[in-house]
Amino acid sequence: MFQSLANVTLALSLCLLAPAATAFAQNPDDFYKLGPDSLKQAGVPTGELTGPHVLPSEAYPGTQHTYWVYVPAQYDAEVPASLMIFNDGHAFMNPEGDVRATNVVDNLIFRREIPVMLVVFINPGRTPEQPEPNSREWGDRTTNRPQEYNALDDKYARVITEELLPALKQEYNISDNPEHRGIGGASSGAIAAFTVAWERPDEFRKVLSLIGSYTNIRGGHVYPEKVRETDKKPIRVYFQDGRNDNRGQRRNSYDPNWDWFYQNVRLVEAMTEKGYDINYTWGIGQHSQKHGGAIFPDMLRWLWRDHPVSTDVNDRVERSFQQPQPEPVTE
Repeated sequence: MFQSLANVTLALSLCLLAPAATAFAQNPDDFYKLGPDSLKQAGVPTGELTGPHVLPSEAYPGTQHTYWVYVPAQYDAEVPASLMIFNDGHAFMNPEGDVRATNVVDNLIFRREIPVMLVVFINPGRTPEQPEPNSREWGDRTTNRPQEYNALDDKYARVITEELLPALKQEYNISDNPEHRGIGGASSGAIAAFTVAWERPDEFRKVLSLIGSYTNIRGGHVYPEKVRETDKKPIRVYFQDGRNDNRGQRRNSYDPNWDWFYQNVRLVEAMTEKGYDINYTWGIGQHSQKHGGAIFPDMLRWLWRDHPVSTDVNDRVERSFQQPQPEPVTE
């Protein structure tokens, strides 16, 4: 009898453990799904994507950068617009990708949850003979991406502030206030975005970081020490990473300088100690944009949470959806 009871107890225990074991065996990224803010919604005005445009680089002689500009339907050339730039632009603007930034921007601007902003998608630099980065090859083996994005110098910041920004301002009315400018990216594109703001807070002060590569690809693991040793800078950052990101387990050994999640946590801790305006979300995901894409709308809301609002109860414009400017009447 006691043997039978033990067998029953063991069987029940295995049944209870089975769901947990099955869940653990699943791909963690499968749990992250895009919400309605990342999808096209009926009645929401759609902006216009222009490009590709090609920008020769002086910071990296012999290379060029391809970029696209998304102009929301509510853009008014008479009013200075905010600006958001995304490195690895092909991934962020992909209409079937993990982020779908243009859908998010359309939905959030329409509901006045972020300001009217131009969104620029810029790819890593390449020579004219090299292929354009794409969803299968982001450019680490075929372009200047490894050096541009991972090096802790001011060269890529020069691309953004001295090459791209002047070209944009020739075509669009962009705010001169650095509080109205942000830059973001994923993986090496995230540390590149952080470095732009770190080097040039006079031009960019908002950073969106997905699965950031703050690791020893080109010395990025030293950022926590740099933060602690340097006077606080006026930048705001939202970090996202997953516990199953690349964890520094290489060749049967562990190197913390190559642990993506650990280095993201270290940087957040350092910036918290210095009193920076930061936010962060640690998920269960891997080195992909699945989790970051799922929370991308909330990341944008938080980054841009202080855009001007009217509290006048009689301001019915402020309380309505943000519609495109009417076309000027011509005779």
